[in-house]
Amino acid sequence: MSCYHCPPAGPIYDPPRVVYNDYFYPQIVPVIHTVEIVNRHHCVPIPKHITQFKVRDEFCTISSRKPLNRR
Repeated sequence: MSCYHCPPAGPIYDPPRVVYNDYFYPQIVPVIHTVEIVNRHHCVPIPKHITQFKVRDEFCTISSRKPLNRR
């Protein structure tokens, strides 16, 4: 039996992979919220009962009555 040796193989290179190390730092950003205040005035009808009196005079005499039916 003969001893067969494989010839050395050349290297195979994978495409490079990129690894990112991200660093984050706080950055203050002013956010302005405008609030508009509206004062609304409403007229609300509320009933106010007013009583009016009308006064009149009537003069009644006996002659203004119907005559009695007497038998």
